[in-house]
Amino acid sequence: MFETVFNSVVRFMAEYNQFFTDGLKYLGAGVAVIAGIGPGIGQGYAAGKAAEAVGRQPEARGTIISTTLVTAALAETTGLYGLLVAIFLLFVV
Repeated sequence: MFETVFNSVVRFMAEYNQFFTDGLKYLGAGVAVIAGIGPGIGQGYAAGKAAEAVGRQPEARGTIISTTLVTAALAETTGLYGLLVAIFLLFVV
């Protein structure tokens, strides 16, 4: 069973190689862009917790906000790496 399916895929790849590789390239780029969802959720959660912390201890506002900004920048790099991989897949490969 597996060999039949594998042989069909190999035959399909041989006939439509350019379309097959382009499709996989676009599929990979789409999956890479999905990596931006995690940083968005994480940044929202961190901002909410920072607002809670400032509400509890207003005197530590400067430290909390600076730490939150650094962690938000760190989380954003993950989304940017996903976007960079998607751009490489679309235009370089």
